[in-house]
Amino acid sequence: MTAPTLSCIIPAFNEAPRIGAVLDAVLDHPLIHEIVVIDDGSSDDTAARAQAVALRAPHLRVIRLDRNGGKTRAVTRGIAEATSSHILLLDSDLLGLHHDELTALIAPVLEGRADASLSLRGNAPLVWRGLGIDYISGERVMRRELLASRADALQSLPKFGLEVFINGLWIEQGLKIAVVRWPGVESPMKHEKRGGWLMGLKADAAMLGDIFHTVTPLETLRQVFRLRQRRVPGPGLAASDHH
Repeated sequence: MTAPTLSCIIPAFNEAPRIGAVLDAVLDHPLIHEIVVIDDGSSDDTAARAQAVALRAPHLRVIRLDRNGGKTRAVTRGIAEATSSHILLLDSDLLGLHHDELTALIAPVLEGRADASLSLRGNAPLVWRGLGIDYISGERVMRRELLASRADALQSLPKFGLEVFINGLWIEQGLKIAVVRWPGVESPMKHEKRGGWLMGLKADAAMLGDIFHTVTPLETLRQVFRLRQRRVPGPGLAASDHH
């Protein structure tokens, strides 16, 4: 059998202040064979900063989309560009990310202990941390073909319908799922990125609208509990392991 390989897909929209730190965490990771950054029509210099890193990292490619089409569209393009057997989806705004967290997320899948994995960040909503799963986590590992074979369905999703669509596939396929706690990793709150609480609330409302356009609120609850049932044993990262 051919050893599995991994492509890291990073969709990015106006993340110039943060994308450099994420790329630093991904570069030179021994389990990541290629990195594909999809700049989703950013109006800042996100693409330029990623391109500057690519000059010293030949396994990093930066693809610029001509207009902002949303995360699902960007990830779909990344999947089409990726060449590995497996993909790592990674948000471009993470804080506190290091090699150890990436290894903890990737290893269960590449080693065959799980079919897919997703993160549980330190600042995930308290209820998700209590339940032990974040159903809309943006950090996931799975076989590339699972999504590549459904490109048409992905293209028809709303901007932020990706994660719940993936949940449905994982449940339908009966995949074994590793949930990896990342206590030292955070994702900035939307009000911090959008310049105030009002803009942040609007962004959150738009995201929820896309989620519930993809699956019903009741189905999202079903997904949470079905994903929990599919979890495989594993400690993930203990609190003492983060940086």
